[in-house]
Amino acid sequence: MNRQLALILIFIAAALWGVIGIFVTYLYKMGFTPFQVVAIRVSTAFLFLLIYTLAKDLRYLKIKPLDSRYFMGTGILSIVLFNWCLFSAMEETSISIAFVLLYTAPIFVTIFSKFLLNESFTLRKIAALCMTFTGCTLVIGLFPKVEGSISLYGLLLGLGAGLFYALYSILGKYALAKYNSLTVTVYTFLFASLAAVPFSQIWEIPQLFNDITLLIVIGLGFVSTMLPFLLYTKGLENVESSRASIIATVEPVVASLTGYLIFNEQLDGWQYSGIVLVIASVIIVQDSSKSLQRKSHMSNASNL
Repeated sequence: MNRQLALILIFIAAALWGVIGIFVTYLYKMGFTPFQVVAIRVSTAFLFLLIYTLAKDLRYLKIKPLDSRYFMGTGILSIVLFNWCLFSAMEETSISIAFVLLYTAPIFVTIFSKFLLNESFTLRKIAALCMTFTGCTLVIGLFPKVEGSISLYGLLLGLGAGLFYALYSILGKYALAKYNSLTVTVYTFLFASLAAVPFSQIWEIPQLFNDITLLIVIGLGFVSTMLPFLLYTKGLENVESSRASIIATVEPVVASLTGYLIFNEQLDGWQYSGIVLVIASVIIVQDSSKSLQRKSHMSNASNL
């Protein structure tokens, strides 16, 4: 797979993640708690992934027992905690604000990547990070101040989502060094399910499950979880963690549009400016990737 296709896969994955607010909001209206929604998401996604893997090739399910530590990291430390923080932030603030706060993740990823994966800082990457941070600041209403836009608890939840989301890109790199992207994704959600379901007490609310709930659960587990995680993890094989994380910042843009068009969440002019900055940061990273490819081609040509 070439780098350009990997970027496209990450972009599509981010867009599918961006519409998750539709499913989560309706589950809240039906009476589910944030942690129960987390349990529903990871367990249904695991079932879809398991069926897909069994149909594709059983060899993808083979791992060394000692390597379970990688998937405990991606599944429990990242996915479960990231989802709980994100869904709680959506309940505390709004879909738009929760998702844009989530995208403080590139800042965490870039810092972690420098010290753990030895990925280099570039001027374009630093500029994109600054634009992402500024865009997030405008969207949440910290500057200029938008009265009542966010609580301290909502801010902490959003930053927590960003931190734990960042860990998936970092920990996923270690797992991908030994296993196929499908193997990584399946076992990530297996361990996430094992951690979330026993504490969710979801078996105590059978009255909340009906035909409509089933459709929403399928949308949550397949459309906004299984499919984008497969695409993102596959793209991560050929893209730096820091670059992938910044490209995926199209997710809060899609989430903001979803909140506005479906749930009538209102944004002001400054918040729209923040969204534009997030999009601009994605363009900068893509241009940087093309520049690196051109330099590589020129270097190869000079060696002939």
